[in-house]
Amino acid sequence: MEDEQTVQDNEQMNENDHTIFVGNKAFMNYVTGVVMQFTTQNANEVIVKARGKFISKAVDIAEVALKRFLEDQIEIKDIRIDSEEFKNKEGKLVRVSTIEIELKKK
Repeated sequence: MEDEQTVQDNEQMNENDHTIFVGNKAFMNYVTGVVMQFTTQNANEVIVKARGKFISKAVDIAEVALKRFLEDQIEIKDIRIDSEEFKNKEGKLVRVSTIEIELKKK
């Protein structure tokens, strides 16, 4: 079936405009994406989502946006953790951890 990154890429097209899916791109691309959502897109809330090995990267992205670029402008509204099951390339059912970090304007 589909691997983890392909599933994330497909979901990215179906979600709302204020959701950032963390994957293999450069770290600062995601930080810039978060900052742009709040500044040029005038979003009140932005969700940073990640699965598996990208969870720590998502936490770092949220922290850099919060403490360096948009200091005193945004805050963490909610953090949700979960896990999802899907079939990997070999057809084996695997469970992968997920995180959603919801940021909002102050």
